[in-house]
Amino acid sequence: MDSPSSSSVSSASSSRPVISSGVTSSGLHLTEFVKRPNTGRNGRTVRIQANFFEITQLPNINVQHYDVTITPDVPPLVNRRVFENLVQVFGASDFNASHPVFDGRKNIFSPKMFGFDSKTFEIILPEDRPPPGVTRRLPPRSFRVKIKKAADINLEELHQFLAGKMTLTNNCRTAIMALDVLIRHKPSMTYATVGRSFFTPAGARQISGGVEVWSGFYQSARPTLGKMMINLDVASTAYYQPGPLIELAVKILGLYSPDDLRRAFNNERNRRKLEQAIRGLQVKVIHRAEVRRKFKILKLTPTPASATTFLKDDVRTDVATYFTETYGRGLQFPFLPCVVTGRDIFLPMEICSVIEGQRHVKKLNEVQTADMIKFTCQPPQVRANKIMGGLQVLDFQHNEFLQDFGLKVSHQMMEIGARILPPPMICYHEASNVARFTPRNGAWNLKDKKVAMGATLGSWSVVVFEHERAFPRSSVQKFIRELVVTCVDTGMSIPNATPPITYANPHGDIERQLKDAWLLAGNAVKSQPQLLVCILPNTGVPLYANIKRVSDTIIGIPTQCVQKSHTMNPKKQYCANVCLKINVKLGGMNSFLSPQQTPFLTDRPTILFGADVSHPSPGDNTRPSIASLVGSMDAKAARYAATVRVQTARTETIADLGGMVVELLKTFYQTCGQKPERILFYRDGVSEGQFAEVLRSEVASVRAACTALDINYRPTITFVVVQKRHHARFFPLRREDADNIGNCMAGTVVDTDVVHPYEFDFYLQSHAGLQGTSRPTHYHVLYDENRFSADTLQDFTYKLCHLFARCTRTVSMVPPAFYAHLVAARARFHARGSWSDHESVESSSTSGGGMDDSSYLAVKQELLRVMYFM
Repeated sequence: MDSPSSSSVSSASSSRPVISSGVTSSGLHLTEFVKRPNTGRNGRTVRIQANFFEITQLPNINVQHYDVTITPDVPPLVNRRVFENLVQVFGASDFNASHPVFDGRKNIFSPKMFGFDSKTFEIILPEDRPPPGVTRRLPPRSFRVKIKKAADINLEELHQFLAGKMTLTNNCRTAIMALDVLIRHKPSMTYATVGRSFFTPAGARQISGGVEVWSGFYQSARPTLGKMMINLDVASTAYYQPGPLIELAVKILGLYSPDDLRRAFNNERNRRKLEQAIRGLQVKVIHRAEVRRKFKILKLTPTPASATTFLKDDVRTDVATYFTETYGRGLQFPFLPCVVTGRDIFLPMEICSVIEGQRHVKKLNEVQTADMIKFTCQPPQVRANKIMGGLQVLDFQHNEFLQDFGLKVSHQMMEIGARILPPPMICYHEASNVARFTPRNGAWNLKDKKVAMGATLGSWSVVVFEHERAFPRSSVQKFIRELVVTCVDTGMSIPNATPPITYANPHGDIERQLKDAWLLAGNAVKSQPQLLVCILPNTGVPLYANIKRVSDTIIGIPTQCVQKSHTMNPKKQYCANVCLKINVKLGGMNSFLSPQQTPFLTDRPTILFGADVSHPSPGDNTRPSIASLVGSMDAKAARYAATVRVQTARTETIADLGGMVVELLKTFYQTCGQKPERILFYRDGVSEGQFAEVLRSEVASVRAACTALDINYRPTITFVVVQKRHHARFFPLRREDADNIGNCMAGTVVDTDVVHPYEFDFYLQSHAGLQGTSRPTHYHVLYDENRFSADTLQDFTYKLCHLFARCTRTVSMVPPAFYAHLVAARARFHARGSWSDHESVESSSTSGGGMDDSSYLAVKQELLRVMYFM
C-alpha cells in the first residue's frame, strides 16, 4: 500500500520550491545544511534499544584547553607515557592536583586551571632508567614538554546547541572533542588504542598468515537532541602475532614448520613476499637479555646469514661466523636471510622476536578476511551483551577523570522509539503467475515470476578456464542447459541454446583467449556477440580481474563469471541469480514499482544519482582514488548508466563531477527524450568532517553541469550523504519485532533520540540480515530543493532498496549508492597489464607517485549504458 504522505513531494513541488534551510522560525541560522522538516510518522511504532548511553550529568563548567608540544616527535603511545609521568611528578604543584586528560598528540583538557599559562618541562621516562648493575649502551631519552593555555571552553554553549537554540560553533566542536578525549583517556593509558577504539590481547584469536584478531570497544561522544550520548560498540582489529620471527615467517609463507624454510628460500619470490609482509615491524633480540632496545625491520638481506658480510675490526666476516665466535653458539638457520635494521646492522631472523601489540594495517587477503568475519560475526543478543560487558570494563562510575570533570553516565542502554515501514508492492511481467506481490521480512524468490523486461540472448559463447579432463564438456553442457531453461522460465529469450564452448588456460594470455571466444560467438550465429560466460576454477582475484579488464575495456562485451563449484551440480536458485545479472547486463529490467508508489519519480522527469569514491588500501602509495557516478535511465529507477574517473589518491571530493553529470544527463535525454526536472543525489563515502566541503564543491558541480547544457536549465536538487561506517546498532526489545536471527525487522527507521539535534538525518535498516548484527545505514540530507518531508524521503529510500537488480532481497544501502560502489570497485581491475603484475607493482612500492590516470583503461562506451558492473 502507498504511504499516507507519499505524494507530499509532488504537491510541494508544484510551484517553484525553495531550498530547505537550517533557519529557525525566529530567524536564527542553525546550520548550513538542511534542518529536519519534521519527524516521520509512517509505519508501525516499536521500542528498541540502541547502543547509546546517556550522559546524565553534563556540568556547566569552563573546561580548560591547553596546547602541548612534546619533543622529540614520537608516537601517541610514547606521548601518553610522557604525559602520565609528567602528571605524576608535577601534578600537585603545577597541575592544581587535577586529573587532566590528553589526546596523545596536541590537546590537554582540564576541569581546573593549571598554575601557569605557559611552561616547559623536562621528562625522562622511568623505563629508560637502567636497572641496578646494568650499564646502558644508549643514553636515556629526554623529552621536552611545552604546555600553553589555548582557550576556555564554555559548556553552556554546548547545552544551547543540544537544545537546538544555537549553531554548532567552534567552541561546541571543541567541547565535544574534549568529552571524546575525556571518556577515552583512561582506557587509552591502559590498552592499545586505534582511533576511538581500544583493544586487548586477552582472548585474541589466531587467523591465517601470522595474524591474530584482538577484541576491544569503540566509544564516541555523540550530540543528540537535548543530551550528549556515548556510542559504545564492540570492535575488532588485526595484529601481528608476537613471538619468534621465524614462526611468523612460517605462517606468512603458508608453511608447516621452520624445517620447510630452507626449500622456501630457494625461491626469490618467497623472500620478497616475506620482506613486504614484515617491513616496518618492530622486533627485539633474544640472545642478550640485557638488551631492551627495539629494532625496526627495514628489509631482508638478499643473501643468507652465512653469506652476508660486514667489516669487524677491518676484517670482513659473515654474520653466521660472527655469532659463533662472539656468542659461542652457531646459527640453527644460517641459510635464512638477515633482517636489516640500520646501516650495517644485520640480525639473524632466529634471534628476533616480534613485539606484541603491532597492528596489521595492510589489507587482509581473502582467507584472512573470511576468518575475521567468522570471528567478529555475532548475533544481536551476543553483541548487546558484549557491549554491556564493555560498560563494565570502562566503569564510568569509578573513573576518577570523569568524576573530576563532574560527568556522569547512565549504565543502561538507551531505549528509543522506531518505526517499521511497510514494504512496497513489487511488480514483475504481466505474464507471471504472480505479477505483483508484497514481500515479507525483506526476502522473496522468483518462483512464478518473470522479469519485467526480458533481454534476448542470441550470440554468446562459454569459456572454461580449466582443463577439459577436470571439467568434461558434457558437464559444461549440463550446466548451460539448466541455465538456459532457468533464463527462459524467468522471461528471457535465448534463441541459441547451444553456445560454442572453449577451454582456456587460466595462467595464459587472457586477452587472446577471450578475443578468440568473442569471434567464435559471433561466427556461430553470424551476429554481433552479446555475452561471454566464463567458468572459473576458483575464487582467486587475478583471473577474475583480468577477465573484467579485457571484457570491459578492450573487447567491450559483458561477461558473466561463474564458479566451477556451482556448475558441477547446478541449482535452480543459483541459475536464477545468474539470470538476474545477465538480464540487466544485456539491457533488460528485472522488477519495478508501480508509478502510484513512487510519485517523486513519475510525476515529473527525475534522475537518481549515486556517487562514490574508492580509495587505495592503507599503505598503498601507488594507486589513485577512483570516483564513480551512476544515474537512473527511466521512470522506474530500474536501469542505470555509469561513468568513472581516476583522481588524486585519497581525495574525497569528486574532481570532475561536473563532467560526469553532463555525461549521464545526456544519456538520460537520449534514453527518455526529456531533461530531468528533479535530481536526487545519493553520495556514499563521506565522513561528517567532510560534509561542508563536499556540499560546497559537489552541489556546485551538479548545478554547473546543468547550466553547461542550457543556461536556463535548473532542475531542483536534493543531496543526501549515505554512511555505513558508523557504530550505531539497534536491538529489538520484543520477539515479535525481531526477525528470525534477532535483528530489527527490515524497514526499521529511526529519526529521533539518537540522531542530530536538528539537522535532517535518519537511520534506516532496510535489509534482513543473513548473519550477525545488522548495521543500519545513516542518511544525512545536506541540501534539499525538493522539499522532502521526513516520511517521503524515508519511505522512498526504503522502497528503492527493493529494486537492487541482482538479488531478490532488500539491500542495506539505497541501490544508486550501492551501484556506484560496485562501479568504483570494478574500475580497480582496469589498470594496464595483468592483475598479478599490478599487485606486485603495488606491493613493492614504498614511495609516492606510481599509477596515474593513464594507467587505467576506459570502459567501452557501449557498456556504460548497461549495467555491466553487476
